[in-house]
Amino acid sequence: QIITPLVADISDLQIVMEHISTKDAVDYVLGAPPNVRATMTCHHLLYNRNALLVGGVKPHFYCLPILKRETHREALIEAATSGSSKFFLGTDSAPHATPTKENACGCAGVYTAHAAVELYAEAFDQMGALDKLEAFCSKNGAEHYGLSPSTRTMTLEKKAWTVPSTYQFGDSTVTPLRAGETIAWSIVERS
Repeated sequence: QIITPLVADISDLQIVMEHISTKDAVDYVLGAPPNVRATMTCHHLLYNRNALLVGGVKPHFYCLPILKRETHREALIEAATSGSSKFFLGTDSAPHATPTKENACGCAGVYTAHAAVELYAEAFDQMGALDKLEAFCSKNGAEHYGLSPSTRTMTLEKKAWTVPSTYQFGDSTVTPLRAGETIAWSIVERS
């Protein structure tokens, strides 16, 4: 009702649908003109609503847009790893202090800055699409905004590491995604 007329009326407007989380959004972006693209978070590629709800509400998976059904996660990861330049990285990392997440009215947001690229690598590896990770992370967004891609590089290695339970965050702590668990990929070099 809103975006379709906007896209038609201002055809040269560069539009990014931030942090899409549904199959409907994927389908819209794929059918939209080239000036319409979307970002995706690593947590929406890796998790569905069961991560948030099964066995009790887990506040560190609470984010907006909220994690959806598996059918939506599958559509997102298919699109992200398809090689389409219409989709690119959008971490939406939200460093809320642990006490503000673990209460009756917790803040929405997942903290992923500690390992966003490594988590995207896991998602792309699961789909056998590591060859498309660089464009998703570094090129598609720059192209959309008319920017040159970064000349800086990083090297990833499939080497598991354990995420700390918390990180210091001012006078408090922040609990990262996968706190106390492992991530299969590591950044081993940056230049």
